Amino acid sequence: MPANLTPQYMNAEKKYKEARTDRERLQALKEMLATIPKHKGTDKLQADIKRRIARLREEMQHGGKGSKHQFRFHVDKEGLPQLVLVGLPNVGKSQLLAALTNATPEIASYPYTTRMYLPGVMTYLNYQIQIVDLPAISDEYMEFWVPEIIKHANGVLLVIDLNRDDPLEQLELSLQILEQHRIILTKDEFKADPYQPETYLPGLIIANKGDGASAPDNWQVLQELYENKYSLCPVSASTGTNLEELKRLCIDLLGIIRVYSKPPGKAPNRDKPFIMKRGETLLDFARLVHHDFAENLKFARVWGAAKFNGQRIKADYVLNDEDIIELHI
Repeated sequence: MPANLTPQYMNAEKKYKEARTDRERLQALKEMLATIPKHKGTDKLQADIKRRIARLREEMQHGGKGSKHQFRFHVDKEGLPQLVLVGLPNVGKSQLLAALTNATPEIASYPYTTRMYLPGVMTYLNYQIQIVDLPAISDEYMEFWVPEIIKHANGVLLVIDLNRDDPLEQLELSLQILEQHRIILTKDEFKADPYQPETYLPGLIIANKGDGASAPDNWQVLQELYENKYSLCPVSASTGTNLEELKRLCIDLLGIIRVYSKPPGKAPNRDKPFIMKRGETLLDFARLVHHDFAENLKFARVWGAAKFNGQRIKADYVLNDEDIIELHI
């Protein structure tokens, strides 16, 4: 049965995906449940929303009692886009985290070194992205909370060891484990059917340990079989090979741009850009700067490659990377 989701529901779902705090997530989930059409076609989705509400309430309740050891099923994004490092045991995720970010994970040559999630911040061309290292996924044993953290991320960095004899098997097994938990990786941003229980996330396949003797031949096979289905990037976390290209691909994966705010009569602050999704508009930007600005916006001017400097723009103007926006309220 068709779901026929309402615009009100879709707006609430967008709020949930963009929420930065537990309270915001809970409020968005309540709005989703209140606005979803009530019929058989949405039974599964209604049940899923109710489960998420119950789980989030429990986490908030326990977290409010002051326990320092209460575990949470999500990693606070701290206002940043979030990518999670996912992979089988001993593929080099922790070494990648150390090479890409300011984090200092424990690194060892034996499997299951990582037992708890560890976030770090990657800086690239004035972007800041949170990268989270997770315990290994496995068809034998996996921390029960790992899939939940993956589902709340903005994208997945799936790591395989390119220097082993079985990189294709590693990739297929990793994808299979994720799919068992209803997590589907896509090459591009994917508009999933919101009535289905699967979580669709943009994914980048990182072929690590590309400096090994077997890596060149394995990389060629991997490209031939998967480059049309997934974004791929060969790297070596130990030598730093191709890490700058990996950072660029992370930006592409997230589909984000930098937009700068310029107070009238003053210079723009280029040190702290607002990170926007590609395709978002001036109205989205005004709402991000301050929740009242969108309603009270009189007009705006833009400095950027797509328009004349200082040109007036309308609310539906689609933002471009490195646009400078002057809001007039």
